[in-house]
Amino acid sequence: MAEPIIAQKSPYKADVEAGKKYFWCVCGRSQKQPYCDGAHKDTGLLPKMFVAEKTETIWLCGCKATKNSPRCDGTHSKL
Repeated sequence: MAEPIIAQKSPYKADVEAGKKYFWCVCGRSQKQPYCDGAHKDTGLLPKMFVAEKTETIWLCGCKATKNSPRCDGTHSKL
């Protein structure tokens, strides 16, 4: 299995809609960050599906090292 790569060392601001499904890129290879575009193929990594609980702006992890995926937990500041 491949290791995730750092897409960026800061979070992505994302506007999400209540009840809608999203697929957060785990591998860091997607060209549509922070969301999956299928670039994980053959890496052994799969995107993380989440459903927005409410319509809001959230911060999604860009470094792919968060312990609170898909949300940023500040880990990027230690890389």
